[in-house]
Amino acid sequence: MAQDPARAAHPAEPALRRWRLLVAYDGRRFRGFAEQDGVPTVAGELAQALKRATRIPDAPPLTCAGRTDAGVHARGQVVHVDLPSPLPTLRRRGLEWEMTGPDLVGAVNRQLAPDVVVRAAEPAPAGFDARRSAVARRYRYLVWNSPCPDPLLDPLVWHVPEPLDLAAMRGASDAVEGEHDFGGFCRRPPGTSADQPILRRVRRTSWHELPPPVGAEGGAEVPGDQGRLLRFDIEADAFCHQMVRSLVAVLVEVGRGRERAAGVVARLRSGERAGAPRPAPACGLCLVAVRYPQGEAMLVRRS
Repeated sequence: MAQDPARAAHPAEPALRRWRLLVAYDGRRFRGFAEQDGVPTVAGELAQALKRATRIPDAPPLTCAGRTDAGVHARGQVVHVDLPSPLPTLRRRGLEWEMTGPDLVGAVNRQLAPDVVVRAAEPAPAGFDARRSAVARRYRYLVWNSPCPDPLLDPLVWHVPEPLDLAAMRGASDAVEGEHDFGGFCRRPPGTSADQPILRRVRRTSWHELPPPVGAEGGAEVPGDQGRLLRFDIEADAFCHQMVRSLVAVLVEVGRGRERAAGVVARLRSGERAGAPRPAPACGLCLVAVRYPQGEAMLVRRS
């Protein structure tokens, strides 16, 4: 039977299967997650690595749970990507098999680690969307509170030399929990007016003092030093642009004694950024986990 010329000219598209990836990265070298022309981004490099690993002609589009800004780190970013099904056949020592999740992890990490690492990869459940299916995201911010900076901690922390009142910072962060207009803590999205609230629901916040690593100021090698490593954790249904960094900046002002908890409440009520401190540095911020409905969280639980 003669082949249909139209079908020959337009071969059938390969079947696609949705995969979800658990991704970690050091944000210092990247201009954020989202792909941008002419600058290094996490999505740009990850897409190219997936293209090479799966032997497809074009870099696949990626969707992430939360777009991180330039310099922001991640340990629990979740990404979905549609890849050909089946994946390529691998051959080694006389054996052949279809590429699996661990094979995909290894192929990508050999190209990108340690700047970007895929911690796990698995087929996604039906209807899964890394962004829209997520029910909560959790971020962590680290503050190194010491008269002296520490070169080993510096890539991951905001160095604050003035003494901080941790109890006051905890009290002020309590006011953030619940649903509020976070217009006073966010960069307003393009096309929105000042009278439109930016509503977000914060599920929980906490401040903890952590033991400094050995070798850091205040660690076992420097007994008696006053350095403290402080960790701020915040979980919300969703976040707006620069929300966590702006919150941390105001809470640190409370710790310095330059702001009161009542001022945090006032900013939540007003929705105004006027007079707010600059957002805390990006280097201290890390996306640590994304939560999904029961039945969709298998990959994330392994984080």
